[in-house]
Amino acid sequence: MNSVVVRTLFSLFVPGGLVVFTAAVIIYLGVLDKSLSALVHIYPYLVAVAGILLGWRFNRSRLIFAILVLALADRGLLLFSSAANNVGAASAALGQTVYNAIGFLLPLNLVFVSQVKERGILTLHGIVRLSLILLQVLTVFLICRYQEWGLAAFLDYSLPEDHLLSWLPLSLPSLLSFAVAFFFLTLGFIRHESAIENGFFWALLSVFLAFAVGKVGPVSTIYLATAGLVLVVSVIETSHSMAFRDELTGIPGRRALEEKLLQMSGIFTVAMLDIDFFKKFNDRHGHEVGDQVLRLVASKLNTVSGGGKPFRYGGEEFTIIFPGLNSKAAMAHLEKLRKRVEQTRFLVRGSNRSGKRLEKAKGISGFRKRAKVTISIGVAERNEKYTSPQQVLMAADKALYRAKKAGRNRTST
Repeated sequence: MNSVVVRTLFSLFVPGGLVVFTAAVIIYLGVLDKSLSALVHIYPYLVAVAGILLGWRFNRSRLIFAILVLALADRGLLLFSSAANNVGAASAALGQTVYNAIGFLLPLNLVFVSQVKERGILTLHGIVRLSLILLQVLTVFLICRYQEWGLAAFLDYSLPEDHLLSWLPLSLPSLLSFAVAFFFLTLGFIRHESAIENGFFWALLSVFLAFAVGKVGPVSTIYLATAGLVLVVSVIETSHSMAFRDELTGIPGRRALEEKLLQMSGIFTVAMLDIDFFKKFNDRHGHEVGDQVLRLVASKLNTVSGGGKPFRYGGEEFTIIFPGLNSKAAMAHLEKLRKRVEQTRFLVRGSNRSGKRLEKAKGISGFRKRAKVTISIGVAERNEKYTSPQQVLMAADKALYRAKKAGRNRTST
């Protein structure tokens, strides 16, 4: 299977899918049946507290709003389902209306929260968003209070009995709401492929399972709390990614390199790479074009053979580590990489056009010109002279200097 497909599937199912799958298996097998009633009095509150603290500490207002929406939905469902069970038919109809209204609004709320930008909570934007969420509580009350408006009947519209999805307890408007939400969140993940997009997608699936069980109670609460847990985990994953992955190029950054070097032992080779004349290129074509060069070179580094692991060292410098390879073996793979970069042609928009941008060459227009990008590479291996990873890294850096001094666009040891 293509490595890109594997990475995409992995980023889709981990960590959100793993959390939801684990919760579903535990519930299905009845592992927690005996302690379920006790768990629902602890689990949702732990998730809520963790979400609020993380959201406040990392300035993730979307997490806090999502936790609030999930908590209001869970409390509303439990409150009205309890009233329906204790009072009678009229309250049962009221409980069904609340169930339908929340089932319709909750997926749309998750889509809304996933799309808004981080603008804080105690800010004008945050207060407006909080007001919109609380306004929906009033909306649900009005739908229940004024049945003559017809909104309750609309939300209770069911699928025909012979329909493929008629076994689901959700009304047709709720199903359509979930379908729209799944579409937009799937599209968001495809476009950005980030941990937070992953989190909202799997949170929505967990919410869907909460409604699909057909009965409000401990199980639905567990699924709704799990939706919150998925979002908490996604924020942790995002923070970890920001610390260890370079935001511009998408490859691991300096901190990840330092940790990798600490783990190295035995035979290994380190290569230091530098984009030739990058400063002149950056000054001539602009920083936006320079950023595109960095991204495109990083994408080439991701294709290096021999088990090489690329990192962004800083600026226009990159590092590749080859575990288990000596410098002679690594040189063959690095030469292929150097030639691949050299043979790649890019098109740069003319200076008379706004929004300069660099892209892979597919044709030439009157406003574009060819640009050639090359790299210089310094290589060093762990041996009797360079025994520590830091010594090997410094030796590779010196070899890089020799490659640049010798004329650039070459590999040196």
